Amino acid sequence: MTEEKTKGVSRRRLFKWVGGASLIAIGGQAFFFLRSCIPNVLYEPMKRIKIGLPNIFPQGHKFLSAFRIFVFKEEKDMHTISCVCTHLGCNVQISEFSQPRKVKHGDVEVEETFEFVCPCHGSRFRADGTHYTGPAPTPLPHYKMEIAQDDGQVVVDKGEEVDKNARLKVEA
Repeated sequence: MTEEKTKGVSRRRLFKWVGGASLIAIGGQAFFFLRSCIPNVLYEPMKRIKIGLPNIFPQGHKFLSAFRIFVFKEEKDMHTISCVCTHLGCNVQISEFSQPRKVKHGDVEVEETFEFVCPCHGSRFRADGTHYTGPAPTPLPHYKMEIAQDDGQVVVDKGEEVDKNARLKVEA
């Protein structure tokens, strides 16, 4: 008696191929899913930004919307405050007072001519960025400023917060 050779693939072999192909497909899907969780490019704004020569800034304040900061110049001193509300990130606005107000900062009484107001949820900050009402949890940050050695422009380092009394000395 001769054994007949069956043509084609046995059921067992077919299920092994289908099972192996399924595992490869599931593994490939898992790989691409996990790979999609890792960004290829990180789009973060620069932390150190050049904002211009000191002499282009007027006495008082200037809002730089592209960098979301207020730049203040008082005589030969400059400092910068973030305009990003510490509550949910809206841009705060300067609200000028019709008459100067006397405000106590610890033991010192100062006269303020404006305050920062968040239009989104009503947080209010004193002229030095200190939070005094509304849902914002912390004061507005002050950023480090310096003069670039290569071209003399003012550089703001948004990656480094400084004390609210820190000032950059500039030539008039």
